[in-house]
Amino acid sequence: MVRVREVPIELCQFLKFGGLAATGGEAKSVISAGQVLLNGVVETQRGKKLRAGDKVTCDGQIIVVQVG
Repeated sequence: MVRVREVPIELCQFLKFGGLAATGGEAKSVISAGQVLLNGVVETQRGKKLRAGDKVTCDGQIIVVQVG
């Protein structure tokens, strides 16, 4: 789980914050390439708003959005 201060948080920001992407450019690239799953479904919108409990999968790693 990755704790964020507030939701919603954009998918692109969350990938960087959660350590699944080193840079914003890398985050945009993997999202655009269809390599990111949101709750088990491919998500290609980098500005997609995430809520608490959402599961993000990238490169075999799964992280869950948690507020705190």
